[in-house]
This record gives sequence, structure tokens and C-alpha cells, in this order.
Amino acid sequence: MTTLYLTEDGAKVTREADCLVVHLPENKDQGRPRQKIRIPLIRVSQVVVFGNVTLTTPALWALLEQRAEICFCTGRGRFLGHLTPPMGKNSLVRLEQHRAHNDPTRSFLLARNFVQAKLANMRTMLLRANRKREDAEIGKAADHIGALLEQLKGIEPDGTVPDPSRPQAGTAYGRLLGIEGAGTGAYFGVFGRLLRDDWGFPGRQKRPPPDPVNALLSFGYVVLMNHVASAVHIVGLDPYVGFLHSSQYGKPALALDVMEPFRPLIVDSVVLTLLNNRALKREDFVEELGSWRLTDEARRLFLTKLEERLDTEVEHPVLEYKATYRRALELEVRLLAKGLMGEIPRFRAFTVR
Repeated sequence: MTTLYLTEDGAKVTREADCLVVHLPENKDQGRPRQKIRIPLIRVSQVVVFGNVTLTTPALWALLEQRAEICFCTGRGRFLGHLTPPMGKNSLVRLEQHRAHNDPTRSFLLARNFVQAKLANMRTMLLRANRKREDAEIGKAADHIGALLEQLKGIEPDGTVPDPSRPQAGTAYGRLLGIEGAGTGAYFGVFGRLLRDDWGFPGRQKRPPPDPVNALLSFGYVVLMNHVASAVHIVGLDPYVGFLHSSQYGKPALALDVMEPFRPLIVDSVVLTLLNNRALKREDFVEELGSWRLTDEARRLFLTKLEERLDTEVEHPVLEYKATYRRALELEVRLLAKGLMGEIPRFRAFTVR
């Protein structure tokens, strides 16, 4: 099972028997005639649509019948919405999720767990990258994140809950978010030093991405978030009720929570590989009104490499057997559900050594 990315403007997807048929329009600039590509339905677990692509009703029905999620994005990769099959029937796990969300102690401990795993994986990425470089600044950033991880252990729940409408200073959540921000700042403060060439990376900036590296990171995080949201839906949890990220209207807080530890391991790793191997060059990016985006060809390459990374096997830190990152995303949500229901002693977010 894999993800089908539809990136060609003007493409149309129909259904024929047990296959999806992707009709690609003629492209005179590339000398390409009209094409029809058949894809067995059984191979598709998710569809991500970019830009002006048409899916016929029979194609949509077939995908939803086999519980495949369809995600819609603009041509630049901004998430618009998705079609999902019916939510899992286990209402009890959602009730327990809401109880944990409303319990200040349980909510805080889960939030701290996600932050700990995120910072630990960022530190691991820096240490791995610095084995050959022996860059003092990268080493300092890794040490700083290590010190922040020690500080995390000393923060205990104090009965407060995250509320974006109120100041968080002085609360346990405020300290937690401060440590997360400091660790993320240290990581992205040296991220540019991990790159083989000078890409002028100023640090992490989201909207709009002011440089090619930020454009890659933002695009990759959108794609990853949709994979996690799909896993959350499959397991039957509510993607909009989170613990680290505040629950707000239209914000997939739980998907963002679960995604945090995987950002550096999946998206950041692909970005570094593509840029350091010079598979992507400056001419693969387009600047419009101070915002950067990938060209269509470069976007297809990036998505291909992201899929390869998702299919990379890794030793699962809790279950102690090999699983792909794609499978690990779903396992993470299932373990979270088991932790909420008390079926395992405690939930421990995904980390690598």
C-alpha cells in the first residue's frame, strides 16, 4: 500500500474495474502526448491531490470504499482539506482521549513526552551529521539540546492547561513550550551548517517560506501531517483534540502532536539528502513575491524521495522489531490509543538512537 500523488495540472482520474486510470493531458512544451496510466486500487492507501486535478465520482467511491483518504492541496502544497472514510467505531477510545485532554496531569505528561521525543531526535540528527564534520557550533547545539532534555525531567504538572488566549509564563506548560522553542531554535540555528552548499538558510520561517530550504521543509511537513492525520483517523482517535498543540477550531492538534518526533527523522533527512547530493539545485525553485516554491519536476522528485524515506525500515524503540517509517506512524497512534485506554503501562513517543 502506498500514496498516490497527483501533481499534473489538468489530469483526470477515473475508475475502470479494479484500477484507477490517471489521464494526463498533452504537454506540448515537453513533447508529451496524452497518456493513460493504470494503477491497481489495491495498491493505493492514500491520494494527495495538488492543484487542478479532477477525480470522478466512481473513483472517489472506490477509494472511500477501501478506506483510502483523499487529501487536497493547492498547487504550492498548502493543505485545503480531505475526504475520509467513516471514523473508526471505537467511541470508547475517543471518550478516553477527551478525558485525558481535560485532565491537566495526563495532558501535560503526554505533551512533555512529545517534546522529549522531538528534541531527542533533533539531537540525534545533529550528532549523526557531525560525526564527520566535527563542527564546534553543531556540537554546541547538540549539547544545548541535551541540557534542555535534562531540564524537561524536572518539570512536573501543576494543574494548568494550555490556553492560547491566556499568558503561559510561569506555568508548567509555559516552561515546557519555552524548552521546546529553545531546542527547536538551537537545532535550526545550525541546520544551515548541515548543508553542503550555502543556501542562505536564515533559520526556520514558515509563512511564506523566504528561501528554498524553508520551502522544502514546509512542503514536507504538510505531506507528513497528512500521513499522520490519516493514521489518526484509521485508529479512531479525534485528530482535532491534542495535548501539546492547543485544540482550536480547524487545527489538527493531535496529528501535529504525533508528527513532532518524526519531523527531523523523515522530512529533514530527505531535505538534507537531496540538497547535499545536489539532486535539487537553485533552478529547481521559483520565487514569487518573496515566497519560494518547487518547480513541478522538482516537486515530483521530492515526493518520490519522501516516499522512499517512509518505506525505510527502522528498529522500533518500543516494539523492538523492524518497521517502515510509514508503519511506525500508524503504530505510534495505536500505542497512544493503548496508553490512553490503560492497555500498556505508559505511552512513550518514538525516538531513535
